[in-house]
Amino acid sequence: MGLSPKLELRQGQSLVMTPQLQQAIKLLQMSNLELSDYVATELERNPLLEREEEDSGEEFFAPDTASETASEAAGDGDGDGDDTLGNGLDLATEGSDQQSLDQLDTEFDNVYTDASVADAPTPVTPGTPDSNWSSVSSSGGGGFDDGSFDLESTLTHEMTLTEYLTEQMNLALKDPAQRLVGAHLIGMINELGYLTGDMESVAEQLGTSERRVLETLYQLQQFDPPGVFARDLAECLALQLYERNRLDPAMKVLLDNLELLAKHDLRTLRKLCGVDEEDLIDMVGEIRDLNPKPGNAFGSIVVQPVVPDVFVREGSDGAWLVELNSETLPRVLVNNAYHATVNLGAKREEDKTYISECFANANWLVRSLDQRARTILKVSRELVRQQDSFLAYGIEHLRPLNLKTIAEAIEMHESTVSRVTANKYLATPRGIFEMKYFFTSAINSAEGGEAHAAESVRHRIKELIEAEAKGDVLSDDKIVDVLRETGIDIARRTVAKYREALGIPSSVQRRRMKRAMA
Repeated sequence: MGLSPKLELRQGQSLVMTPQLQQAIKLLQMSNLELSDYVATELERNPLLEREEEDSGEEFFAPDTASETASEAAGDGDGDGDDTLGNGLDLATEGSDQQSLDQLDTEFDNVYTDASVADAPTPVTPGTPDSNWSSVSSSGGGGFDDGSFDLESTLTHEMTLTEYLTEQMNLALKDPAQRLVGAHLIGMINELGYLTGDMESVAEQLGTSERRVLETLYQLQQFDPPGVFARDLAECLALQLYERNRLDPAMKVLLDNLELLAKHDLRTLRKLCGVDEEDLIDMVGEIRDLNPKPGNAFGSIVVQPVVPDVFVREGSDGAWLVELNSETLPRVLVNNAYHATVNLGAKREEDKTYISECFANANWLVRSLDQRARTILKVSRELVRQQDSFLAYGIEHLRPLNLKTIAEAIEMHESTVSRVTANKYLATPRGIFEMKYFFTSAINSAEGGEAHAAESVRHRIKELIEAEAKGDVLSDDKIVDVLRETGIDIARRTVAKYREALGIPSSVQRRRMKRAMA
């Protein structure tokens, strides 16, 4: 066979990761604070971008798209044709841009991972600071480019109290519903480590029982640093003494009468505690060694409050209204007049190239911001539609939900939904929740009906075991039979796994414990 040169014409497709597509993907998973910093940097770098003034009379979204009921169709195919503000996922260039994004989500899913599963900072156990009793109340209550690179800033990270408690909660609490309560309680911690607010209002807000809130609180009170989640000074000291195995009856009486200790009324304290003078002095010394401000171990870092990205409220007709928080949406415009002026004055070829690049980047950024906002709105609307039972009836009614269900409903890729729900928060009548909290696993129905949320099944298992009679301890097999009678199709090993996650002993251990208590 002879070799000879020849010409061939072939047609093919290939994925090209342009900087603009990388930017659009990164914008999706940014929090509102990160996005604000990013836009501020772009405003400094691009002379054709300018921030929209609040009193300009222009709205970022038209009234019919800024707020939508969750029961409406998920798709928006009505572009407004405004090139300056764009049209979200329905841009004039949607055919090419959105298709490229979907292809990138499919092919590069392992490269561009969800920001919510990024490596967490390594937990650092804080040291115990010197006690400061002077103001204790019983109420508790850089980059390389700018030349300022600091090597130490990349090697250390001062963990906040909220981060430290959240890491412990993720390890200690397995029930998603209980984690939801725990996250709410962590948000109520003040800088001293004390819990503010009452548990009854928390239970009412979350739509769960006060008993569940208190059970979660008791588990959180075992976290480090000792004394955290106390509701007053006496409870804070009691938690630390309990951790040291020194909370005896005499010490409990002393903690109940701290006002006498403040008055140095030692004679009355000796009578109440039933101890002699030497023992009382030792007890007072132990209390003085405790830390009345456990939260101070993490410094006085100002905690940035969570700003919701989406508001959810009930409309007059009973439907849920979903609207974007306009305060978190950067308002930027392309200055077309200034572009025309400098473009006419440009003489050199490199100047014209620079102006052209700035104009293209400015237009792309504005369209990407609008695309991000509309994608968040679309995902939030479907998320609210899927979890309307939780909003109406409380935490016990969370439905099983995964990324695929949302993605199929709004015709997007799963990784796009994953990025959208990362670092985003919903403000609902029951509180502010991260979008990720609404995704839970499912247990099949024995009768072929709607699946059951895993946390609701765990709660049902716990109720069955708590209702056991003294002479009738339920085995895991018996629990499986009872659940299947109620329409829950579950395997024995799953029951055992959920029971162990709840910290409940096996049937043999429970039977021995009940015999010993009889």
